[in-house]
Amino acid sequence: MNINLHIERLIFDGLSVGAGQSALIQSAIETELARLLAGNGLLSELMVGGAVPRLPANSIQLTNDAPPARLGQQIARAVHIGISGEATSEGSKK
Repeated sequence: MNINLHIERLIFDGLSVGAGQSALIQSAIETELARLLAGNGLLSELMVGGAVPRLPANSIQLTNDAPPARLGQQIARAVHIGISGEATSEGSKK
């Protein structure tokens, strides 16, 4: 399976991110999310495409000294929870 993922725009609301860091975060999100999608798939409803107004996601831990790549990986993993259906299945286990 080939996965090409491109994020056109990221908005960091309430997070101070420098211009150089945002490109690194974006690249890390794209790389990690593509890796997760290749290994774990996507909700069947999203396989046909379309827009989703809201997805459940795990929280992430932010620290002032976290490298941009680490932040990008955390964001990708949190997003993947919502688009893979793991949030629903994990929520039902509790």
